[in-house]
Amino acid sequence: MTKKIFSKIEEREISEAICNEFFKDLRGFLYCDVIIVGGGPAGLVAGWKLAEKKVKTLLVERNNYLGGGFWSGGYFFNKLTFRKPGEKILKELGVSFKEYKKGLFVTDSPLACSKLIAKACEAGLKFLNLTFLEDIILKENKVKGVVINWTAVNYLPKEISCLDPLPLESRLVIDATGHDALVSKKLSERGLIKISNFGVLDIKTSEDLILKYTKEIFPGLIVSGMSVATVFGLPRMGPTFASMLLSGEKAAKIALKKLKK
Repeated sequence: MTKKIFSKIEEREISEAICNEFFKDLRGFLYCDVIIVGGGPAGLVAGWKLAEKKVKTLLVERNNYLGGGFWSGGYFFNKLTFRKPGEKILKELGVSFKEYKKGLFVTDSPLACSKLIAKACEAGLKFLNLTFLEDIILKENKVKGVVINWTAVNYLPKEISCLDPLPLESRLVIDATGHDALVSKKLSERGLIKISNFGVLDIKTSEDLILKYTKEIFPGLIVSGMSVATVFGLPRMGPTFASMLLSGEKAAKIALKKLKK
């Protein structure tokens, strides 16, 4: 007879634990200080830095995983490159890296991405994955939240995909959806801002510009990471990640200042 090792738990108790804890988190974040849309490197850094300051922050990600292109690097070669001063974030994360040449650093993408996700989780950042942005909440000429739905709804036949979304309110929203700039485009569709679309790849200029133009672009909406390039028509930067990390950090600093007002 096989000796019992694991604790005696009924099947229904497993389901209870999942449902109770999930909905406890969801109820707690129906209204929060900051909602970040997009769980790539910029969004994760912004969320980590905000949660670290005890800011009530929720990150919404349409995929079933976090990290975006941070997992895979350029061309699915799982190495990440960072130009100085991006290595300072790697040091904060405890990620080992190599100086390939002066001012250019390389590390393994699974290591850096998993460390960043862990750091954000440990800081208290909460996530809704497999969740996509359906719309924004706009009141008094200010972005005051997002409207979300299950990502899976997009793959259902039209006849059965009429699933009403959920609105989530917040004091600020950060668009960290990469080149798609999904949150910003909701304003553009309504004629409230103009979006230029990103330019050709130019690594030498793009990273400085991404960091420079990380800002609040409309009351209540901060743009971060590669969304910045799309909104302002800046050069794309390809497989280098320093400005994505530093843009996320800057977005968090902007949010902190605005929340204090």
